[in-house]
Amino acid sequence: MTLKVMEHVMEGHYDFDLTYITERIISVFFLPDLEEQRYQRNLKEVASMLKSKHQDNFLLLNLSENRNDITRLNPKVQDHGWPDLHAPPLERICAICKAMETWLTSDLQNVVVLHCKGHRGKTGVIVAAYMHYSKISAGADQALTTLAMRKFCEDKVSSSLQPSQNRYIYYFSGLLSGTIKMNSSPLFLHQILIPSLPNFQTGGGFYPFLKIYQSLKLVYTSGVKCYHRRSRAAEREVVFRVQFHTCTVHGAQLWFGKTELDQASTDDRFPPDATVELIFSSGPEKIKGREYNKKDSSIKVDYNISDHVVRWDSYENFNLHREDSIESKKHAHQGKKKCYKISRNPTG
Repeated sequence: MTLKVMEHVMEGHYDFDLTYITERIISVFFLPDLEEQRYQRNLKEVASMLKSKHQDNFLLLNLSENRNDITRLNPKVQDHGWPDLHAPPLERICAICKAMETWLTSDLQNVVVLHCKGHRGKTGVIVAAYMHYSKISAGADQALTTLAMRKFCEDKVSSSLQPSQNRYIYYFSGLLSGTIKMNSSPLFLHQILIPSLPNFQTGGGFYPFLKIYQSLKLVYTSGVKCYHRRSRAAEREVVFRVQFHTCTVHGAQLWFGKTELDQASTDDRFPPDATVELIFSSGPEKIKGREYNKKDSSIKVDYNISDHVVRWDSYENFNLHREDSIESKKHAHQGKKKCYKISRNPTG
């Protein structure tokens, strides 16, 4: 089958990348901007290839948004998606690892397929997490499997990982090994300090507003996203994004440098020495000596939250099912050649 597939490979451009990370863990990756009809046709091609080689012995774990056509085309699908360029919640990482282990141990013929339409970092988070998870119940052949997963992460996804994605891999590994002790006490976030001003406006500075999410729901606990509100247009752009888990916080302060901030880590407008500091306490009472003085004339705060640019929730439409029936749509560009890549990740 592999030789036949390779005959279709077109050098320099691929609609998807299918990689055998190990003999039983497969990655299927589509570029985030792949045109919808081409994506649908390639989904069908991937399903056909997998069924030809593995019959019904594959479980597809969808790491992207829910889609009806993925479910129709494959015998067994589980949706575990989260927004692109983000880290998934720790409980979702754990659920995916458990699903992989359960499926792979139930039958030696079973394989797992990790489907991702987006950036490779999402697949990297899960492969790296499962590499740590599978060490708990390591068998005789675990060393080779671990080596293959590590090589995949180093060769294909390490450069695509966001700082928060790396942070959640570290969390997951540390919690599994016991090197990170879990803090179960509630924390109250009082202040977010950004001493150095990013240069998002002519003349320097920016017009910021913050959104704080928990499990992608807009609240005032964990997961911070900072925007610049463009003054002459009804637009906004992300200044930085940082995800963290309060169960790993042991103290009153959490500090992030530029290299630890999503988006800002590669943005020259964000000063190299810039930091973001979060101040916590164990109760809602104001922290003595850290009260914010609203009467300070040097600080101007606009409390207008009716502005639709400010109110817009980044994630409210993430998992809405789309009308994506392959059978009911006419496929454009039928004369174009299919182009895809299939490879096997070597262990040496």
